[in-house]
Amino acid sequence: MLSLGRKHRRKALTPLEAELAPRGRGVARLHRQPVWRAAGRLAELPQWTGSAAALGFLTLTIGYGIVIGGHGRLVSDALLSGAGFGIEAVKLSGQREINEFQILEALEIPEGASLALYDAESARERLNHMAWVKNASVMKLYPSTLQINIEERVPYALWQRGDLVSIVNQAGDVITDEVDGRYANLLLVVNHGAQRRAAEINKALENVPELRPRVRAAFLVSDRRWDLQLENGISIHLPEENIEAALTDLVEMDEENGLLSRDIVAIDMRLEDRVTVRLSDETAEERKVMTNGNSRSGKKERQT
Repeated sequence: MLSLGRKHRRKALTPLEAELAPRGRGVARLHRQPVWRAAGRLAELPQWTGSAAALGFLTLTIGYGIVIGGHGRLVSDALLSGAGFGIEAVKLSGQREINEFQILEALEIPEGASLALYDAESARERLNHMAWVKNASVMKLYPSTLQINIEERVPYALWQRGDLVSIVNQAGDVITDEVDGRYANLLLVVNHGAQRRAAEINKALENVPELRPRVRAAFLVSDRRWDLQLENGISIHLPEENIEAALTDLVEMDEENGLLSRDIVAIDMRLEDRVTVRLSDETAEERKVMTNGNSRSGKKERQT
């Protein structure tokens, strides 16, 4: 039996050297920390760490569900409204023909809406699409007020073509087809193209305020001249030119002999030097009897 000397004995390894020493077929690896030791380190964390982690996970889960479900806007509105930025007042100015309900309907303000997230530009576009609105503005006055300013179109005349009657502005643009008794004082112009020339006959009638209230409608004839229909049914045939002069003569004749109160059907003023009056059938028959069958339409020379 052989015995080794002291120099051949294996030297004892320290614990660190033992951990780093190669194991099995010369492959070296670091010693893994036992699980119980890692758990001991987790125990050193603050006691509230677990609750905070659970709360964070719950918050992320709820947030993810809100976004996926499309409820993000509702939650944001609710939070902002709760913070004092909800829409609590709507101030209106400039509206006359439009009622408040129509404006509020166009604004489309949902319950619980916040001022910060409200789409004011879309609301302005909806207002501008309303028939009576020429221009609208929507302003946010923080913390909780919407200011709405309306500039309306001005009704100028009623335009009839066939059975359809519309309200038009001075340029002849249609405002709306919803006509009621509020607009009975507007001049009614009839036939295609009349709406574009309404200002022409309106301005002529402004020069004879005694006649204007008695005019029921103005008919554009062949896109050249006007016929007026009075409230008592008399038709006035006006010339193509010098309308103002013809209307002035008509008023003077009425003041002199009550022409417009007589039983006549039409007054023709198209000729510059004379006025032709057509009697009603009943009056014409009476006149025929009185004149032994020699009745003719009355004529009066116009002073020129």
